[in-house]
Amino acid sequence: MNWISPISSNSSFARIAFSTRTGGVSVGDFGESHGATHGLNLATHVGDDVKNVEQNRKLVRELLDLPPVVYMEQVHGNSVAIVDESNLVGTPEADALVTTSRRLALAVLTADCVPMMLHDSAVGVIAAVHVGRRGLANGVVENTVSAMRSLGAIDIQAELGPAICGDCYEVPLEMQREVSVAAPPASSITDLGTSGLDIRDGISWQLERFGIFSRIDPICTRRSELHYSYRREGRTGRTAGFIYLP
Repeated sequence: MNWISPISSNSSFARIAFSTRTGGVSVGDFGESHGATHGLNLATHVGDDVKNVEQNRKLVRELLDLPPVVYMEQVHGNSVAIVDESNLVGTPEADALVTTSRRLALAVLTADCVPMMLHDSAVGVIAAVHVGRRGLANGVVENTVSAMRSLGAIDIQAELGPAICGDCYEVPLEMQREVSVAAPPASSITDLGTSGLDIRDGISWQLERFGIFSRIDPICTRRSELHYSYRREGRTGRTAGFIYLP
């Protein structure tokens, strides 16, 4: 199983990793590449065999030695779920998870959207966030930062994982303008010379307004054969970002 830069924060606390599409048991559209076998799809909602997804998730937990992993039912919104062992009933419907627990890992599923991992390692507050164009425009970044600060976070840092880049993410001009109201640097021109969006640049700009530094992974999922890409393939799997406090 391959991973793109499993990341440790500068402190000894938060651990972050981003999966690729290789090393699992999924087949067909969810394989290592389109039509190939043995893909590491981690999403249950895309049409893959649920037993394969469960086995892939088990492989991930074993590889990273994770505690129980909390996944989300992501809806491209701005809701934030603060979770711990006492309030976990089913899968939270949200686009951001926040916790102070050292007995849970948080996960975010993506296939072009941005997996944003936030942490204040000194205080012990972490978040996993799904940010697409709608989430960026509707305030999921601000809502997550607010939730973390309500739990005592002060020095928050951010890791923005593999996602579609501004050169590849073509959108109608009206949509570009709508998102740019919330994050002007998200506006881009694609390789085709058309209107586009760079969601990671937009997130980084929003975070800077809160005094938060972000590190951006340079990988574009649409161009990378190691990643699932909805824009490239349509029916496809999902990779994941993980964060936990060991």
